[in-house]
Amino acid sequence: MKRLSILTLLVCMAFAAATSASARSLEIDIYGPGQNSINLIQSKPVIPSQAQTSPQIVQSAETLSKLINNNLYYLPFISLIKDHTILGGNTVAGGTGKTIDFKKYQLANVDLLVTEVWPAVPEGGRPRVELRAFEVFTGKLVLGKAYSELTPENLPNVADRFCSALMKKLTGRGEFFLSTLAFVKKASPEKKDIWTVRPTGRELNRLTNMSGLAMSPTWSPDGRYILFSHIGKRYHSLGIWDRLTQRVQKVKFPGNTIIGPAFLPDNKVAVSLAAGGNPDIYLLNHLFKREKTLVQNWAIDVSPSFDATGTKMVFVSSRRGNPHIFLKDLTTGKETRITRTGKYNTSPSISPDGELVVFARRTPQGHRIFALDLVTGKEKQITFGPGNDETPAFGPDGFFVAFSSNRSGEYKIYLTTRHGGTPRIVRTGRGEATLPAWGMVPAGSAR
Repeated sequence: MKRLSILTLLVCMAFAAATSASARSLEIDIYGPGQNSINLIQSKPVIPSQAQTSPQIVQSAETLSKLINNNLYYLPFISLIKDHTILGGNTVAGGTGKTIDFKKYQLANVDLLVTEVWPAVPEGGRPRVELRAFEVFTGKLVLGKAYSELTPENLPNVADRFCSALMKKLTGRGEFFLSTLAFVKKASPEKKDIWTVRPTGRELNRLTNMSGLAMSPTWSPDGRYILFSHIGKRYHSLGIWDRLTQRVQKVKFPGNTIIGPAFLPDNKVAVSLAAGGNPDIYLLNHLFKREKTLVQNWAIDVSPSFDATGTKMVFVSSRRGNPHIFLKDLTTGKETRITRTGKYNTSPSISPDGELVVFARRTPQGHRIFALDLVTGKEKQITFGPGNDETPAFGPDGFFVAFSSNRSGEYKIYLTTRHGGTPRIVRTGRGEATLPAWGMVPAGSAR
């Protein structure tokens, strides 16, 4: 089985007292069959004495530390260690290995130490922060980054960039902290709009404010457009939000039924249209005009999703009587049914590497998210309620999965991984939140 190349971090850790100082090694492979855990702690920020009189620097240091901690909370392979477990206090004298007492962290079974040092600011200069990560057992520097754009508005971006670099160092992929979720928020039974938020709960923005129901958002690969289905009182249309203009345009098609658009890697779009019967799946060109038919059948065919090559498409079809997930090889044209269990399987999302499909299945306990390995054919349930778990969507790294659930009473967006694990809620404010979709917005762009 072809897997993405993964950088590994070998972390050696001292065992306490009776076990002396023997080392244990960890390998972080987020695509492998299991998830190991790294014990990580952030030391308290180091601020030079002359800067401690600057409320702005002290406040910035505290804010950045909290932002990094909040980011790392979302990584299931990171266990955050509390300050009180460190004998002598969770402080370091400086940012280099020679200034750090690693022994006290070894005794607390810490694997990775993150330090935050604010060097003295020369006269006329700008504040700077140095962020580092160390292997505790060896004292080896794993990652070191320095940042100087430290305005209050830019501190979240600094935290994202550092955490992305750290995750990439540990696993080979760091897109999670640079990505954005689009989703649907319910304002009333007759009104739903498209919103965006970072997966860590920051930068919540409403993109549309229009009558009717905006549904099923999808990001263009270049991060410029979000397409969605719009259900108005008189007709359906394809909604197109443009990041550059911050405007929405609507495109109508014959048949007045538009369901679940999805971008391909080349920025073309697939969408289900009903032009005189049950919906089929069509390919649209870059001008959002119908180019060709991708799936045509007497049954209902909806919910296309594509891998990163654009050669594999999964979709839902009722051609066997109940909704099931099918796979189409767009190179050969071959269509294969891939779900054999259950009578109601919907909302497929294929991983960028084309190896895994997540989807929702109705079970006696409610709707649950399953992952199907296309190489082995094996299924695994990755969410367990309570309530209903629906509409899963793979993140750009192929590791994180966003989904909507009413486990807390009202539908909200949650995050899990391709392996499952305890879901994390995404803060989306008041109101029902559903139908998540991931996108990568270019750095410095309006979201």
